[in-house]
Amino acid sequence: MAGRFEGLSDLEWKLFEDIFPKELKKRGKGMPHAPDRHVLNSMLYILITGCGWCDLPRGDMWASKSSSHRWLKR
Repeated sequence: MAGRFEGLSDLEWKLFEDIFPKELKKRGKGMPHAPDRHVLNSMLYILITGCGWCDLPRGDMWASKSSSHRWLKR
């Protein structure tokens, strides 16, 4: 059964904040890194709701499906 997820609250984010590396290597070219909180929101949305990557919502609090999928594979 699919769940419902609307993003992490500030308190929930503080629990996860230390998991992500503080500074990532600077890339010379390409798109900048997606914010860690947006990536985590997107991965949790996929895992909780059970939807496909193509159904990931778009907006200010979500990362792109490619960024989120790349982080999940790591």
